[in-house]
Amino acid sequence: MSFSDMVRHCYQADLDGIKSNGLFKEERSIHSPQSSDIEVEFPIGSTVRKCINICSNNYLGLSSHPQVIAAAHAGLDARGYGMSSVRFICGTQDIQGNWRTG
Repeated sequence: MSFSDMVRHCYQADLDGIKSNGLFKEERSIHSPQSSDIEVEFPIGSTVRKCINICSNNYLGLSSHPQVIAAAHAGLDARGYGMSSVRFICGTQDIQGNWRTG
């Protein structure tokens, strides 16, 4: 399926408007483990540099803790890379516990 030039022009005009209003979010390419400071490439194609990371959920620094990484490796070795779909479709693994009561 391909879009006509008219449709592409409409989408491009909308994107240009979003960008000119400062509402377009550019992605940052992170080149290091997430912690209080990270190495980023932003904008894409620029030199990698260090910056303070104030948008991470890794408040305690556990995502790169050696014991957490070892536990993740053990889980991958035992079960693979997670479920192949959502729990509703393919079920709940025994290691996830019984989430129902009663």
